[in-house]
Amino acid sequence: MREKSTAEGSAPIDRPASREIKGLRHLWSYVKPYKLQVAGALLALTVAAGTVLALGFGLRTLVDQGFAKGNAALLDQAVFALFAVVAIMAAASFGRYYLVSWLGERVVADVRRDVFEHVVSLSPGFFETTRTGEVLSRLTTDTTLLQVVVGTSVPIALRNALMVAGGTVLLVVTSPKLTGLVFLVVPLVLLPIIVFGRRVRRLSRASQDRVADVGVYIDESLSNIRTVQAFNHQPIDRARFRERVEGAFDVAIDRTRARASLTAMVIVLVFGAISIVLWTGGHDVLAGRITAGELSAFVFYAVVVAGSVGSLSEVVGDLQRAAGATERLIDLLSTRPEIAAPAKPEPLPEPPRGDVAFENVVFHYPSRREQAALNGFDLNVASGEKVALVGPSGAGKTTVFQLLLRFYDPAEGRLRLDGVDLRAADPHELRARIGLVPQEPVIFSADAWENIRYGRPEASDEEVIAAAEAAHARAFLEELPEGMATFLGERGVRLSGGQRQRIAIARAILKDPAVLLLDEATSSLDAESEKMVQQALDELMRGRTTIIIAHRLATVLKADRIVTMDRGRIVETGTHQELLEQRGLYARLAALQFDEAQALGDANGRASRMAAQ
Repeated sequence: MREKSTAEGSAPIDRPASREIKGLRHLWSYVKPYKLQVAGALLALTVAAGTVLALGFGLRTLVDQGFAKGNAALLDQAVFALFAVVAIMAAASFGRYYLVSWLGERVVADVRRDVFEHVVSLSPGFFETTRTGEVLSRLTTDTTLLQVVVGTSVPIALRNALMVAGGTVLLVVTSPKLTGLVFLVVPLVLLPIIVFGRRVRRLSRASQDRVADVGVYIDESLSNIRTVQAFNHQPIDRARFRERVEGAFDVAIDRTRARASLTAMVIVLVFGAISIVLWTGGHDVLAGRITAGELSAFVFYAVVVAGSVGSLSEVVGDLQRAAGATERLIDLLSTRPEIAAPAKPEPLPEPPRGDVAFENVVFHYPSRREQAALNGFDLNVASGEKVALVGPSGAGKTTVFQLLLRFYDPAEGRLRLDGVDLRAADPHELRARIGLVPQEPVIFSADAWENIRYGRPEASDEEVIAAAEAAHARAFLEELPEGMATFLGERGVRLSGGQRQRIAIARAILKDPAVLLLDEATSSLDAESEKMVQQALDELMRGRTTIIIAHRLATVLKADRIVTMDRGRIVETGTHQELLEQRGLYARLAALQFDEAQALGDANGRASRMAAQ
């Protein structure tokens, strides 16, 4: 596994971090549908904050009327009132915790759903320039941050904001002089919040990026674990992963240190101010300017306000991290797919014929814009015709498939299916008429039923069994421990290469496409598996327009026409015999697989025998 630079594969969904928490405003669209729960949570928050502030009034009454005057009856009443306030506080806290936690989980579920639904609609070009691990980080790490914010940080911030507002009002009512003294320190408290807050914001963004790097490396290593172990690459991967983990740890510690410093400074400043207030207030009590109960209540409110301000300073860091996460998710959601259905798509004709036409097509991959993958490419494939594409690696054969499936649009020229320009058609309707059997079949972590039904989820069991039978897959599937319902393992690891290929063929048979794309499905199989797969392919190709990427000369002998490609252009077209007689690129490619005499002589006899079958 090669080492990736930081710049390599950088995702377009990243952008410079915002300096403002206002990035969280995007979350409102997800919270808005649950106004009833929001109202309930706000009510519970208000009641809980009110009960705390009410304790200060009770403390003042108790000191002035109970202790100072020796009123035992008032002391008894205060205890009962305390129990009542605590009961109300407990009920409000339960409602607050349940509702805000519900909101947090609900919002995260909705965001994850929307992000996934959007990501799977993006064209393959997006994933050429964006690491899959980066997207996974958005769906996991960033959405978890949102859950913490909606379910914890925002409610705590609102609760503390209410405490600060209510406590401030009660401070002014209790002693305007002492309140003025307290607020002299406010600028000193705000200054470190602003200065350190910016640093926390930068470090939070950096921390998220380093965690994403860790996720990317895990995904790449585990997805290719057989290659990793086959090349004994584990020690290098361990070392590189350790570097990434330590990098993420170092940034996280820097962020934690900055947040801890911010909290410590706020505590020192706030409680230093309280000490000054106590000294000044004590002298006022001795001078008779305020009562002991008023000073007790004032200190209580000052502690509440100070604690709330300190908590707000801690929450700011979470909010800043969540703002960055929200921006990254919104950036991802705002990425527009390059391939989309037109406002009024042109319907494809019924029944489908399978006529394919490439008209002077020029195409560059997004990651290789300096080199044309296809350049002036013209090709017409008639309904029911079998055309083989041959050529050296990089000739553009796979690109033909990519454009026909409309994973990309050409820079110049047009593609048509049954006379309809692919740009004018609905991609979903287009792909419903095309079947693909790749060289490396994709088997999903499910049973055979689901894997074969992948292209037609509504197919009946009888149709699935018939497709498996036609693909020569039914026999080995029924021998599995639970038959067709057996879990096939991640990427089909419980099956052989030939078995995986036959399941892919069964999937295409069940889809019953008008156009079939085959990427040399037998090139990496043993002789026995190749024979079984070839029989299944013969069944699949019967009566369909078929375009084959041929890596083996034996495959092209069954084609009606052979198209030789080189550097994105068609250099030769004809039958096997015609191309051999031209002694061009096709003849040279044939000579690499067969003895020259056999390529010019014996292969003709083979072609004749196959044609007669």
